[in-house]
Amino acid sequence: MVIAFPYTGSITPIVFVAWVPLLLVEETISTKNYRSRKVFTNALITFFIFNIGTTWWVWFASPLGAILAFVFNTIFMATIFQFFHWTKKFVGKKEGYLSLFFFWIAFEYIHYQWELSWPWIHFGNFFSILPSWVQWYSYTGVLGGTFWVILVNLMVFRIVSNVYFKGESKRIQTPLYIVLFAILFIPILGSLISYNSYEEKKDPMNVVLIQPNIDPYNEKFSDPVHVQLKKLCDLANPMIDSLTDIVVAPETAISRGFYEEDAPVIDYIRYLIDRKKNWKVPTLLTGASTAKVFEQKNSRASRPIMDGPGFVEYYNTSMLVDEKNELSYIHKSLLVPGVEIIPFSHYLPFLEDLSIDNGGTSGSLGIEKEPKVFTSNQTTIAPMICYESIWGEMLSVQCRKGAEAVFVITNDGWWKDTPGYKQHMSFSRLRAIESRRYVSRSANTGISCIINQRGDVLQQTKWWEPAVIKGQVQNNKELTFYSTYGDVMGRSFLFVSVLLLLLTFVRYFKKNFIK
Repeated sequence: MVIAFPYTGSITPIVFVAWVPLLLVEETISTKNYRSRKVFTNALITFFIFNIGTTWWVWFASPLGAILAFVFNTIFMATIFQFFHWTKKFVGKKEGYLSLFFFWIAFEYIHYQWELSWPWIHFGNFFSILPSWVQWYSYTGVLGGTFWVILVNLMVFRIVSNVYFKGESKRIQTPLYIVLFAILFIPILGSLISYNSYEEKKDPMNVVLIQPNIDPYNEKFSDPVHVQLKKLCDLANPMIDSLTDIVVAPETAISRGFYEEDAPVIDYIRYLIDRKKNWKVPTLLTGASTAKVFEQKNSRASRPIMDGPGFVEYYNTSMLVDEKNELSYIHKSLLVPGVEIIPFSHYLPFLEDLSIDNGGTSGSLGIEKEPKVFTSNQTTIAPMICYESIWGEMLSVQCRKGAEAVFVITNDGWWKDTPGYKQHMSFSRLRAIESRRYVSRSANTGISCIINQRGDVLQQTKWWEPAVIKGQVQNNKELTFYSTYGDVMGRSFLFVSVLLLLLTFVRYFKKNFIK
């Protein structure tokens, strides 16, 4: 699994056999009637190696966060595999193998929804470096890729088990070889046809993407904000012309926090607006750290104001300066557990004291209640801040609200020169396919790039270099099936998996406690 994952090996085809050893171990344990806990133990070993091997780089941003992610995600994955084993044991063999699809895809869907979310290593993400293989994600989203991986692995497992463990001849397996060939190559062939025949929707918009390359460990939260903004604007200046429609700066480009109601009179905000006026560009999108004041507690992120009445909330924000030089804000709503949100602190408030400080504000940040979009210069765009770009369903909501292009603003420097920032960029290619929208990334450092509607990277920057990209994106108003309906597969499989799990426990209690 590790060597098949993007940038920890990138040998993608291996994912189609990566589950087979664990499935063979489970089959052996079942056949020999060993204790079921042996399945859980072997699954723990497997998924612990998988988690560490693919996301070890999280350690650079947060050692504690990395440990918690490795441990909890390993336990979750092993538990789902154990559910499959129990269903196979107490309900039936065929039902058991069928349940693996439902349990695993339901797990991945839930992992998008709750506060311990860590969907980074979902199995559909394996194909982010091969967008020509998965053009059908515009119908299924990433969960369709997970279904494909499990299906092929089960077919390979069936053949291996028949030949090497049951002693059947290879010739008898011919029908299974044909089925395996079909389920492996028909999706690829269909995708390649779609990839080569797809015609982009044409509605050009000229963009300038800034990568200022400000070290988040040293400069970002220590150097004066004026110095950082001047560096950013001077970098972009030579690339901006009369045709430029939008200039994009990365996450927390305005690193000093400010109250949104005070923004029009803050000197460094005025400086940024003045630079935009000189450029004569209609739209500027940038990241910022902002705050709002409330008379009463607005959410669990609200904190009492010291020496005064009211409450304050802090946000990781995308800020738009429109064609009239007016400001508007959209707050990040999908937060990084442990860094930007303390999971379940709504129920256990003392957990806020355990928050991780990565520069700027620590503790739970405020969020938007639902995904939002910006409109400027008669164009509607979807801003996504860093971690949000892993969520296809969030983008589907933004597309239904009229988003014609996607802009990801991020700061991938926390992970240093590791697979992390490369993986993060590659996942944006899947968002482009799901939505058939251009995705433009402005990274403080990492990879800034332009991705077209097929998931191809058209331009990109290098790691740890100040850079600017000037290019053209094509807006698109048409909705894909996935953008229209979201994760239909996830919702459906979750419903069925609940029924399967209930049936499994009923059979278990009937067998063990009812005589």
